[in-house]
Amino acid sequence: MKTLLLASIATAMIAATGPAAADTTSFRCKNDLVNLSDGKASALLKCGEPVVKDSFCKPTELGTTSIVSTLPNVSPATTVINVASCVTVEDWTYNPGYGQFMTTLRFESGKLTSITYGDRVK
Repeated sequence: MKTLLLASIATAMIAATGPAAADTTSFRCKNDLVNLSDGKASALLKCGEPVVKDSFCKPTELGTTSIVSTLPNVSPATTVINVASCVTVEDWTYNPGYGQFMTTLRFESGKLTSITYGDRVK
């Protein structure tokens, strides 16, 4: 009896948290699933074009790297170039239809790293 009560309470708590508690390791597109670590090509084939694409360069833990170049017969003889290390991040947002939740797939270096749900489509 106690186990049944605890299971009921746990189920109620999960249901009350809304879409954020939904399975975020896969996203159903049409008749297929896109899973974490899938590539962009796989997601595009399974889901089609997203309604919105956004990309940016996320700084890595490596930070900034300095490249020092010495060129003969050039003034000044030494050139320092600072290069910021970053990972390309792309967010693809899908509208799965009326009553469903807007879904954003995040790709880092071409691999799906997270699936997040937004507002319900009205």
